[in-house]
Amino acid sequence: MTLPVILAHGGAGAPNEDSDGPQQACEVGLKFLTDGEIDAALRAVVEAAVVLENDVRFNAGTGANYRLDGSLQMDAILATSDGRIGSVAAIERVRNPIRVARLVMDSPHIMLCGDGATRFAHHRGIADDPPVTEKARKRLESALERLKSGKLRPTERKWQGRDMHGTIGAVARAADGTFAVSCSTGGTSMMLRGRVGDSPLFGAGTMCGEHGAVCATGDGEEIIRRLASMRVYMRIAEGMHPQAACETEVAVFPPPYTIGLIAASREAHGMAATDDKMARGVLEAQE
Repeated sequence: MTLPVILAHGGAGAPNEDSDGPQQACEVGLKFLTDGEIDAALRAVVEAAVVLENDVRFNAGTGANYRLDGSLQMDAILATSDGRIGSVAAIERVRNPIRVARLVMDSPHIMLCGDGATRFAHHRGIADDPPVTEKARKRLESALERLKSGKLRPTERKWQGRDMHGTIGAVARAADGTFAVSCSTGGTSMMLRGRVGDSPLFGAGTMCGEHGAVCATGDGEEIIRRLASMRVYMRIAEGMHPQAACETEVAVFPPPYTIGLIAASREAHGMAATDDKMARGVLEAQE
């Protein structure tokens, strides 16, 4: 029997001092990972993600960023090592996008986006509950002021593109050797309505298969271009330790962009981030 393990992150760039959030997510997730019920890994990463979506410090769910037009759209994904995927993109008016992704996983589709995703969520009983916060409003005001003044950050000069990293995610390995991954995000501070980042894209923001599970966070467009999670997963499949696989991708990620990664394989786990800045947590079940 494999020892169950769960890892969670609060986003590349999220202060390491906020690691109590991902650690709490792991504590909640581990209860589901070790309860002896079916789909342990999947249930664990769902509930871990919900904890972080409900934590205003992180850019997902309750802590999500506004778009430049003042709207609030979010992305989320779930995937399992047996090939099930559920994803939502640019969904609105829900507090926990990861729960909608779980419903999509059981639907005939893999991804729903925009108004269709929102309607699906409400039709399936998810509350009409926009996760609006004063912190997000202030973030938007700051982003608009930088655009107006022209005092943009280095990574914003390319397409007027980002403020804080705060995508949240979790990976889990169950006792039966199966894996699951979750990821949820409110995007970036400077983004057009309808923008979709790496988080809900299988192979880019997440990857899951028989060899393990990977979740990425950071500058979404660059993560998509590199299919970063897929690269890490392929290294693991070829026998590399997950820690080394994550560190390798961080090392080759082009500056000034940032990335963070968590990963689990059949026998090990690892995590790494640009400048080692990423709130994180990990818990392994005891024998």
